[in-house]
Amino acid sequence: MAISFEPLVAAGVAFDEAGTPISTRYGDVYHARMGALAQAGHVFLKGNQLPARWQGCAAFTVCETGFGLGHNFLALWQAWRSDPQRSKRLHVVSFEAHPFSKEDMAKVLLPGLPALFLPLARKLLAAWPALLPGLHRLEFEDANVTLTLAFGQVEKLARQIDACVDAYFLDGFAPRKNPEMWSPRLFGQLVRMARTGATAASWCCAGSVRRALGEAGFLVSKAPGFGDKREMTVAVLRPGVRRDAAAVGPDGTVVIVGGGLAGAGIAYALALRGHAAMVFDPAFERGLDASHRGHRAAALTPLISRDDDIRARLSRAGVFRAMQRWQALPEAARPVHCGTLELAADAQEARERRITLTRLSFPEDWVAWMDADDVSRRFRLAKSAGGVFFADGQWVRPEPLLRALLGAPGVACRAAQVGSLERSGPGWLLRDICGRKLALASTVIVANALAAKDLLAPTPYAAHLPGLAGMQAVAGQVSYFDLPASLRQDLILAAQGYCLPAVDGVSVVGGTYAAQAVRSEVTRQGHEAVIDKLSVLLRVPAADVRYWLHESQGWAGWRAVATGRLPLIGPVAQAPGLWLACAYGSRGLTWSALAGDIIAARLSDEPAPLERDLLRAIAPR
Repeated sequence: MAISFEPLVAAGVAFDEAGTPISTRYGDVYHARMGALAQAGHVFLKGNQLPARWQGCAAFTVCETGFGLGHNFLALWQAWRSDPQRSKRLHVVSFEAHPFSKEDMAKVLLPGLPALFLPLARKLLAAWPALLPGLHRLEFEDANVTLTLAFGQVEKLARQIDACVDAYFLDGFAPRKNPEMWSPRLFGQLVRMARTGATAASWCCAGSVRRALGEAGFLVSKAPGFGDKREMTVAVLRPGVRRDAAAVGPDGTVVIVGGGLAGAGIAYALALRGHAAMVFDPAFERGLDASHRGHRAAALTPLISRDDDIRARLSRAGVFRAMQRWQALPEAARPVHCGTLELAADAQEARERRITLTRLSFPEDWVAWMDADDVSRRFRLAKSAGGVFFADGQWVRPEPLLRALLGAPGVACRAAQVGSLERSGPGWLLRDICGRKLALASTVIVANALAAKDLLAPTPYAAHLPGLAGMQAVAGQVSYFDLPASLRQDLILAAQGYCLPAVDGVSVVGGTYAAQAVRSEVTRQGHEAVIDKLSVLLRVPAADVRYWLHESQGWAGWRAVATGRLPLIGPVAQAPGLWLACAYGSRGLTWSALAGDIIAARLSDEPAPLERDLLRAIAPR
């Protein structure tokens, strides 16, 4: 079940008479007056037997019930960095109902922080996300340290976390002031996530807390406390309470069928984690970028909805993941952060959009309303009803992006068409259209858009995937224009259509949707449809727009669309080792990096970067 929407309320800056940061909402301090980092070391690291317990491990996962100002995370991160026997990777999941804005966080966290921790704190602040509800994945140390921030009420969000946790930092405000952080329901969710042998530690030694931990499944004891607290709580999961699930990681090379945006995003995410990936696509005969050859640029923009529905939350996560994941690529392949202005069609739509923004209470540095005067003044667009401005709007060059993702170390690409897929012992046998063996692999990811339906149709698993069987092909095109300098914008302009900033002097404008098309090709009819959209966007006559059509004209492609217009991403439940990543529709860039990290995280025993209800919504069906 999807979580009901609740606006996120940020924390405020306040201090007590001793200069210790406090929450005026809960009437409690953020950390012991004896020092936050010292408390983190004694209570949470020592209380969980760290660093000894992570030594020699491939990965170690910590879950913290209250992020606060991040001192515990910084202490943990520094301890990991300082340990030559540390685990290869460190994952942290941390809840925070009332996060600080980046500016307020800097004001409270940085002053007085020891010099050793300042570089880490600045990296944390540089990566700090907009204050939006849900999960936010941050990465450090070449992605060997991950921090998954869960912004919202802990009892609700704890049910949404998919992770296998080795150690818990129980660090909420005092039970009498914030009982939700210490409830039996929350502790039950912690046990659900716990790995066998998981430990927990807390400065809190209240009898009610110790009893609730014990009833949930922990063996609870006391240990010497920190500062003016005589005792603290330590616990270990009772043997037999949890049975760890079998490992789902790949045995050998992961095979990916399809070398478009879907397959490329997955291959790159796997390669970053040290997994070898083999990608099959007949289009590779024409180059790694063949699936989008001639496609000059495409847009990446989040959605909003009045109730922050599944599609809006997914799009937000996808855009953020692309922005984070692909910034390390060569310059030509990186997303260009420019912002998107979505214009309202009329006064009624403008009113509705403003009501939506008021209800969501999202930060204005992420999404904000611009009235008609602001639009006219900033973007030279007259006769506007105003619009919604997304600061995170981006555009990408698909050709260099595909070359960078598929050309990453650890990714091998082969020009071949997979004609059949069948179970072979514990693995999967792939053959080409002539019946010749292509590969035998324990893990296969089918990411070849509409062709996935035909590939899986002869298998016994197709009966369990009605959504895949109902997937439809929709043709579409974008057109290219030489706009006058006075009409070019340095942002994405959108309404019924969209117009991107000029790339090498040419503006990409889209797009068309033809559900019954026999071929996907650039046509005069398509140009006329795009011309009409651009005429509305720019508020100029269609005759003028027609004159600006570029001599190279445009690009056309197919979209694979499933019912509900959500992608199909995840494991096929009835077929261990088989995964789907298709039905991306017109949001291939939005889903590419996100799907890659969803799948790679699962195969690498990492916390999922997405909530469980969102994972269920896009699961193969």
